[in-house]
Amino acid sequence: MARPTPASSSDRPTGRVGEPVASRRSPASAGVPGVVRVAAVVEGALRESTGDEGLRRLAEWLKRPDASVWIDMAGPSPAQVDAVGDILGLHPLIVEDVLEGNQRAKIETTDGLVHIVLFALDRSANVAINEVDLVLGVGYLLTVHGPEWDPRHSHHLASDGGLAAIMARGTDHLLWAIGDDIVDGYFPYADRLGDAIDAVQDAVISKATPDTLESLFALKRELIEVRRAAGPTREVFNQITNRDNSLIDPEELVYFRDIYDHVIRLTDEMDNYRELASSTLDVYLTQVNNNLSVIMKRLTGVTVIVAGVGAIAGIFGMSEAGTALAGSEGGGFWLVTGGTVVAAAIATVVLRRIGWI
Repeated sequence: MARPTPASSSDRPTGRVGEPVASRRSPASAGVPGVVRVAAVVEGALRESTGDEGLRRLAEWLKRPDASVWIDMAGPSPAQVDAVGDILGLHPLIVEDVLEGNQRAKIETTDGLVHIVLFALDRSANVAINEVDLVLGVGYLLTVHGPEWDPRHSHHLASDGGLAAIMARGTDHLLWAIGDDIVDGYFPYADRLGDAIDAVQDAVISKATPDTLESLFALKRELIEVRRAAGPTREVFNQITNRDNSLIDPEELVYFRDIYDHVIRLTDEMDNYRELASSTLDVYLTQVNNNLSVIMKRLTGVTVIVAGVGAIAGIFGMSEAGTALAGSEGGGFWLVTGGTVVAAAIATVVLRRIGWI
């Protein structure tokens, strides 16, 4: 397949700052140059270059039909994206999406190029979602992402000779390596969310407090963010594995099917965690209602005892009840007092046995 002809960048839109809801990648609109790294396997040897020298070598390497080229851009400026877009002949719509950022996970085919958007999760204490744009063309793979994430640290590329060996098999295999590492990065978060949900469930059962409710809602928000980032990834790899594409070797499809299987398992786990979080909220509300019922029963038991004592005291205080049942004033007083204490004690024992106090 012939390489696409370069497209003019004169009418390309500049980037705008998107809301960082699903992505932590800084949109390419700040005007500050980012890092541009170009790697190529030419005649079986890995060659690398950066910056302006890398762009110059990129144009040379793309002319070689036997070369596999990887252009990696970390936090690039609009000028850098336009420069690479001119060299690669990217469609203006692809350049626009790369500049704007804040996309959803997707796959699009434009002018014979495959544009994929995925989201990588930082392996830190709190969830941090980084948008990664990947453009697969004839003989090259372009990756655009924020400086917070580096694909060269992936387990496929970080080993000695890993990058050269993967690129020697073609840019479609490099696409698999990066995509596989991104999807594998979801599972530590899934495991951590599962452990956190178990801890919250135990806390809800033992003692439902406002702090527990706050932790539960924080988990639900994190589940929504991760589900929004990882959910559409399933359709991305479904299309890769089930649609013919001349840019992806049929022998590579088995690798992408493996990623697809991982994504299915991940989305099932996330759905289960979401149901567990919702059921935990129901349990919390039930616990609160049960605690309220216990408090009301205890208050009712105390009221029975206190009201009984108050009623007896009121009757004998106002009418003296036949001068304390004709037992003279002093003796009658102690007789009534003792009877009241005994009645209160009996009521206390009965209410305690039925669990009201």
